[in-house]
Amino acid sequence: MATDSLTWTDFENVDIRTGTIVAVDEFPQARKPAYKLTIDFGDLGIKRSSAQLTNLYQANDLIGSQVVAVVNFPPKQIATFISECLVLGAVSDDGTITLLQTERPTQNGLRIA
Repeated sequence: MATDSLTWTDFENVDIRTGTIVAVDEFPQARKPAYKLTIDFGDLGIKRSSAQLTNLYQANDLIGSQVVAVVNFPPKQIATFISECLVLGAVSDDGTITLLQTERPTQNGLRIA
């Protein structure tokens, strides 16, 4: 599915950073199965996100995983939870999400370019 083209400036305005998941909680109030993630983005601080990762990932296995996330979206309420960033993943036809991750561990908070 193709979308409208972005300008280079549009892309530069999306702040994508590396972070490490430090806590994972079940999120039974979400419409689709999801976890509540707490992510350390280094100097940017701690942010929380709702992520539909339950198909491929167990909660305990996610702790310590480094992820890539958009950190400059406005907060979004999802059921009873405020999501502060968007964890990025590849979405298959059946909706299963595979996390995007760095090829090797990096410092939390590094900008993705």
